[in-house]
Amino acid sequence: MVWSKKSGGDQSTAGPSPCYDDESEKVPRGHVPMVTGCGERVLVPVRLLAAPCVAELLDMAAQQYGYGQPGVLRIPCDAGHFRRVVDGALQRVG
Repeated sequence: MVWSKKSGGDQSTAGPSPCYDDESEKVPRGHVPMVTGCGERVLVPVRLLAAPCVAELLDMAAQQYGYGQPGVLRIPCDAGHFRRVVDGALQRVG
């Protein structure tokens, strides 16, 4: 999983996935790009989308933004909460 500011700048990685700054750059196979409410860009492994805690965040996004969001999927929570949820899902999935 990769974390980076939406506007570029400081980046920190939390996993083996390659980081990217430019939105036109391809997303690595097996990952979904997401943006938290704070503007943090994240590449989430597809295998985590079925995790109940991640699915709950996706439901929140659908309720707040609808299913027709243009561009990168936005998640309506702060980066710290999203990081804890995804890190917990990574530990459970392995």
